[in-house]
Amino acid sequence: MLYTLLVWGIYLVFLPLILLFSFKKKYRESIPARFFLWRNPPLPENRIWFHACSFGETRALKPLIEAFGEEETALTTTTQTGYSEAKKLAKAVRYLPFEPLLWFWIKPQKALVVMEAELWYLLFYLAKRRGAKTFLINARISDRSYRNYRRIGWFYRKIFSQIDAVYAQSEKDKVRLEELGAVNVQVTGNIKLAQPAKPTKLYPKPAGIVVTAASTHEGEEEGIVKAFIAWRERHPDAKLIVVPRHPERFDRVAVMLEKASSQHGLRFGRWSETASLEYDIVLVDVMGELVNMYAISDIVVLGGAFAPVGGHNPAEVLPFGCRLVSGYEIFNQQAMFSAVEGAIFSDLDDLTKALDAALAAEPLRLKTPLSLEPVLKGIRDVV
Repeated sequence: MLYTLLVWGIYLVFLPLILLFSFKKKYRESIPARFFLWRNPPLPENRIWFHACSFGETRALKPLIEAFGEEETALTTTTQTGYSEAKKLAKAVRYLPFEPLLWFWIKPQKALVVMEAELWYLLFYLAKRRGAKTFLINARISDRSYRNYRRIGWFYRKIFSQIDAVYAQSEKDKVRLEELGAVNVQVTGNIKLAQPAKPTKLYPKPAGIVVTAASTHEGEEEGIVKAFIAWRERHPDAKLIVVPRHPERFDRVAVMLEKASSQHGLRFGRWSETASLEYDIVLVDVMGELVNMYAISDIVVLGGAFAPVGGHNPAEVLPFGCRLVSGYEIFNQQAMFSAVEGAIFSDLDDLTKALDAALAAEPLRLKTPLSLEPVLKGIRDVV
């Protein structure tokens, strides 16, 4: 009750700001639903209730929801992107209300299955009190979060006292979770990897070594092209495919690549004009082709980490036997990089050496074998 009073106080203090944010397009649906229960009725009773925060976590629940079916499951999220994805997976979909509103909102359920770090005390407390067995799946604790959690470890021990079983991404996460009071902890790997990327089209692989610079950002292409051209002097059959992250940059990147190609006597082509990979440097300037390029690549240079962007998901290259080179700025993708091994890290100045190392390296691979069966069994035991 003390905790409930505290969060009610926080709610009232920030109510004007909440109302202000509700007019922004990004929050126009989620804030009224979460903070005022607008068009957000309780879930149907006696379901397997899954909860995830945003798009990626929601999407990762797909194989679990499919295992039990739409009539047995329900799904909540906290963001509009997560909600849109959830509507593709289940019929009973809601926004998760702000914590004190859960007293009026939660109905009896068979199980509550929460993804990753959505550690809301009243969510677990009320669900368990009203009959649900509670699970935390794909659980992880980053280095930064671990330091913060330990400062108020007494509070997290209260939360974990309401969680019946925990499925962690790694042994490191398991140890940290147990130190914070988690019980019945098993390591199952990162379930986001349960849905491997698949190409939408199969293109013939061009001759020579294919290097794909994937999801690149401002300031990265120049250094990657410079390193590739230097490296190509020893590998004259190598080809570079550049796939910028944002389409509004396609034309600017094309100008730079065409200039660099002509200065070094290389052939340059734009995919939108030729749909051909038989050039020395190719700009893929259409959306939806990145995974198709992974399928024909020998080495992937993953962008977003040579500039302070935070990196991109390395796991998408796993099904294709590629070698992976990344920058060091992976602060948004620490969990995904910790799930794989074999990645080579470099800055742009040393990228030529990194390409040599990649050529001699083993393909990227999973560090911890993935298994959904313990999670499925734990849920089946109570339903």
